[in-house]
Amino acid sequence: MSTSPGKHAATASQVPAVPEPTFAERTRTQLYLGRVGTLSTLSRKQLGFPFGSVMPYALDSHGRPVFLISSMAMHTQNLQADPRSSLMVTDFQPNEDPLGASRVTLVGNTQKLGDSERSSARELYLARHSNSKYWVDFEDFHFYRMEVVDLYYVGGFGVMGWVEARQYVEAVPDPLSDTAADIIRHMNDDHSDSLILLAKAFAGIEAQEARMTAVDRLGFNVRLKTPERMRGARIAFLREVANPQQTREVLVRMVQQAREG
Repeated sequence: MSTSPGKHAATASQVPAVPEPTFAERTRTQLYLGRVGTLSTLSRKQLGFPFGSVMPYALDSHGRPVFLISSMAMHTQNLQADPRSSLMVTDFQPNEDPLGASRVTLVGNTQKLGDSERSSARELYLARHSNSKYWVDFEDFHFYRMEVVDLYYVGGFGVMGWVEARQYVEAVPDPLSDTAADIIRHMNDDHSDSLILLAKAFAGIEAQEARMTAVDRLGFNVRLKTPERMRGARIAFLREVANPQQTREVLVRMVQQAREG
């Protein structure tokens, strides 16, 4: 993928769009990384009212959430009466603004899996929640799966939109998903000066402080402290990356370009 990072400040209309993952890719990545969400079912006791429950989940190969739930649980009884449900997953971290965190809400029908699917669901779920081995085989516990009908994604302030279920199913998690946290930590702890340099050279922003907040195969996001205010920016990589080594190579090259120019 070709990118043409600007090296001077420009108005919004002059700044070229910075490539970034689609909402479908972002939702697939966030659900892949997540482990727990809020499952909302339709209450049997108070008809028509949503009933929220903390719900661990695993994803199958089609991105469908799989739950291990007890027949005694209220949400299970609600699902038995009406499979319509939603699952909300957020990447909110303590000491951060919860409204600035990305989150995704899946809407779908959640139903019990048949005996023929139990073995594969068991293996999938235990790989994600190993502690469940202590109760997974209890007689009152069963696997349920949500068939996704629609999704709504919020990527933070002013970034939101619906995602078609088909697009979500066809998307794959970002190749940096499993290592993004380590890359971000390394850049913030050891190369904050380089982030300031990159913000100036590739986003046209003079910053006093800079922190990387997200990274994916196409680029990264930074949170910048400028003399006027705090602001965010998206910076494209010189080329698409597929692993941490390629990410390091591209970042090193970008820093070299910033210092040269």
